[in-house]
Amino acid sequence: MEIFDRLIETVSDARVIGVEVGLFWTMVMIEQEGKVKSGLAATLTNPEWEHARYPAVEEAGRLENRSALELAHLVYSQSYTETGIGLATINALLPPVHHFVDLPAEEYIIRHGKDKKVALIGHFPFVSQLKNQVKELWVLELHPQGEDLPASMAPEIIPQADILAITATTLINHTFESVFNLRKQGAKVLLLGPSTPLSPLLFDFGIDVLSGSLVENSERILPLIRQGATFRQIRPNGVRLVTIES
Repeated sequence: MEIFDRLIETVSDARVIGVEVGLFWTMVMIEQEGKVKSGLAATLTNPEWEHARYPAVEEAGRLENRSALELAHLVYSQSYTETGIGLATINALLPPVHHFVDLPAEEYIIRHGKDKKVALIGHFPFVSQLKNQVKELWVLELHPQGEDLPASMAPEIIPQADILAITATTLINHTFESVFNLRKQGAKVLLLGPSTPLSPLLFDFGIDVLSGSLVENSERILPLIRQGATFRQIRPNGVRLVTIES
């Protein structure tokens, strides 16, 4: 994916301190120029690779022996678990973001979507908050729940949306481009979720808003990730939600 190519081209190598692949979240910790930095990404699995048919992480137990750039290249893996490790590594390697606002994605969508049709790719916990705050809301999901629509309806729904909010997990399961390419001309596109790479480079690809996470206290969230915490459990213990615009 070209997005990954560009991101990897712009980061410098570092020493890998730790790789934690939790039930829901993956965190990679690096040391770069004397500073410890961490990045998050969702933990996904390939259904056909479960039950030990194939190793989800080929070099499990030896990842700390690789350089950060080597781990970053796992974003090209066919294993979603390895792709998540690669993306978490990239998120740790990215230069600090200076021009951001402390604004969760749902608040941004509410502010800008009052008279807009919104297509949300991925069922986020804030869906119920959005329903009465925007003109129309469609939620497309691989595993629909409640009033969600199946992801197969994307070609019908997405071209109608004034605001297209895409979960960054589409970068991990390699569906981002197929979703993004369905947008209508002039639609505002958001990439959101803790996996989102907070890099202005993504604006060059036609993404207008990045809403992601900054790890501010690795030590506090490390045991939570190890023990299967959800993002709602992790967030108050050292993760900051921020938004940047093009």
